[in-house]
Amino acid sequence: MSIHSSQFTVLFLCTGNSARSILAEAILTQLAGDRFQAYSAGSHPKSEVNPFALDLLRQKGHDVTGLRSKSWTEFSRPGAPAMDFIFTVCDAAHRESCPAWPGAPMTAHWGMADPAAVIGTDAEKRIAFERTYDLMRRRIQIYINLPLGTLTKLSLLNSLTEIGRAA
Repeated sequence: MSIHSSQFTVLFLCTGNSARSILAEAILTQLAGDRFQAYSAGSHPKSEVNPFALDLLRQKGHDVTGLRSKSWTEFSRPGAPAMDFIFTVCDAAHRESCPAWPGAPMTAHWGMADPAAVIGTDAEKRIAFERTYDLMRRRIQIYINLPLGTLTKLSLLNSLTEIGRAA
């Protein structure tokens, strides 16, 4: 694992890169942007970030400037930032063939239900986004409090896998 500019680089992957991975990027940036450089991407990115995700992030005090749906190919080509950690946050991205990531980053699956798939009233959709946000925030808080510099690779991988199981 390498450290770039004294920060770990983290990529959150999902299929559409419009909700879960965007939430994760914003949460990690807000909680520990001094120690982690967060990115998000999707295998089949949407044309825009889900408006419910943006509204919720604004309500929670996140800076949404620059958040956009982007393809994971941006991070697999020459010149892209080298990743230290990659987390898949939806089952569809977990089953897909991911690009070969330079530097062999540590990977884990943190799957969760897609709030953008909820069919119902706007209030029901907001509740789904809030639940997803809360779960992602809990997982990220556990992650950023791991003693990353002292864990063995196997211990770290086990810890990251367990975080993905946290409800």
